[in-house]
Amino acid sequence: MKNFTTYCLSSLIVILFLTGCSSTPDQPSEDVFQYKGSFIGDNSAVIHIIEQLRYAEQFEEVSLETKTEPYGMTIQYENMDAAMGERDYKETAVYNASYLFTLIDNAEWVDFDFGNYTYKINKSELQDWYGKELNDFTNKEELDVFIQEKLQEDSEMQQLFVE
Repeated sequence: MKNFTTYCLSSLIVILFLTGCSSTPDQPSEDVFQYKGSFIGDNSAVIHIIEQLRYAEQFEEVSLETKTEPYGMTIQYENMDAAMGERDYKETAVYNASYLFTLIDNAEWVDFDFGNYTYKINKSELQDWYGKELNDFTNKEELDVFIQEKLQEDSEMQQLFVE
């Protein structure tokens, strides 16, 4: 009986060791564009998108407006960096809204609640500012470059934010 127990424990240790040694390297982060074509009523897709955007670590909750058109959402963040300036919050709102409008077909507006700052962005106004339809983007790299170029060349984003 003692030999059997020793054999089982030894086998278990070898299996655990081999399993640990053969583990796959960290998987690359999920491609956010797999959610392209989602709808505002798909809570799971909306949350997966938000969790891959800027300041996802501070994402607290999302409220979806699906009862009346235009459809939209309010996203709340917590524990935002006190050292961030208003422009940083606005750039984050533009960046995150660009992704949300690109990936969620029927989203028309989004409210960002950063605690001290709250911003609302409409899809039509953002597309007018860009001069391009957001649905035309097909990958993260292309959209990231486009957003960054626009943010660098246009210092006045105020027209995007609904009062």
